[in-house]
Amino acid sequence: PPGRIERVMEATTMEPAVSEPSEEAKREAEENKAKANAYIKDKKYALAVDFYTKAIALNPHNHVFYGNRSLANIRLENYGSAIIDADACIGINPKYVKAYYRRADANLALGKLKQALLDFRRASKYAPSDPDLKRKLQQCEKAVRVLQFEKALATPQEEIVPEYSKICVEDIIVEDSFDGCRMSTGDDGKEVVTLDFVMAMIEDFKQGKKLHKRYSYAIILQVLDLLQLLPNVVHVEIPEGGKFTVCGDVHGQFFDFLNIFELNGYPSAENPYLFNGDFVDRGSWSAEVI
Repeated sequence: PPGRIERVMEATTMEPAVSEPSEEAKREAEENKAKANAYIKDKKYALAVDFYTKAIALNPHNHVFYGNRSLANIRLENYGSAIIDADACIGINPKYVKAYYRRADANLALGKLKQALLDFRRASKYAPSDPDLKRKLQQCEKAVRVLQFEKALATPQEEIVPEYSKICVEDIIVEDSFDGCRMSTGDDGKEVVTLDFVMAMIEDFKQGKKLHKRYSYAIILQVLDLLQLLPNVVHVEIPEGGKFTVCGDVHGQFFDFLNIFELNGYPSAENPYLFNGDFVDRGSWSAEVI
């Protein structure tokens, strides 16, 4: 939300205002930084973040700790945290070129091309002969030009026809040879999602089978119809004595996702869930939770 990141940034950049740490604290902070650097080399980025954080707690005056933690957060794809750390680093040492570079990398990953370009240009002033920086700057300038060109050629919003509106599920044939679960049809002849179908689909997925694309389209289009009827913010009433389960991030790992239901029961009107987090992954047995 507007203001939240600014408050976090303010809190982070104000840390160096504390009293000067003792020599022993500085020495211990450097030891934690050395451990974190080793974890970076071993690609154990979460551990690196932990040890940089310990170093910062001991000596919040050292801009390098923030800059290095920014890099570790980029490797973890925690781009928002990387930007906050880069801001804190620059607040302590405005001439630390790596902080601009890392903030630019994070903004580039988030698609914030103009902010990224601004920082790449700032960094290039301090390190004009850095070949990697030159390459990144040229890459970002090209992406900004492409974006501006696409905007110039863009179709007016009122003329855009969504791709999903062109899909005719009824024209997609389910082959007789298809051995996966099948959706039943309602009185209107359209596929309906039933509990029996969902349980059969889960068992198919456990065996490595795939859902037929006709049923995939049918489910997604029906979900789209439901979501378009809902407001942006939905208020949920929890009856006295009832419960409401909020799930964090499972990164789309299918069997971890199912384990939630094994422990806590399947979703129902009496056992509602809120899935809050990244439920998509690119790894083995990855799934997208709608």
